[in-house]
Amino acid sequence: MDPSEPCPCGSRRPYTGCCLPLHEGAPAPTALELMRSRFSAYALGLADHVIRTWDPETRPAGLDLDDGVVWRRLQIVDTARGGEGDEEGVVEFRASYRTAEGAGILHERSRFRRHEGRWVYVDGDTSGN
Repeated sequence: MDPSEPCPCGSRRPYTGCCLPLHEGAPAPTALELMRSRFSAYALGLADHVIRTWDPETRPAGLDLDDGVVWRRLQIVDTARGGEGDEEGVVEFRASYRTAEGAGILHERSRFRRHEGRWVYVDGDTSGN
């Protein structure tokens, strides 16, 4: 991806000034920014970023991103805590995608926490969808 193009997370900022620094290892200042960087990582096929930002207590042993899924749009629905001074946070989102079978939406309330000073993804609830 050209770093000057708009970031896949939908922030309308160039990728170079949005999710790229996080993909390169910079810490996310908020749970929301980590959520956006994880969506962009899925969209760009950056499994290493997804794994690296997953809580060690809930992280899977490995991750194979499905090449047949095209992540198209991220919509933030709600946030609770997750700011620079918080230890935990929740980000509710809808992520639009397309597969060979058609379009779909993943709706999730994701939990985040700080681990060793950095925001990490803990788990998500899709049961209310």
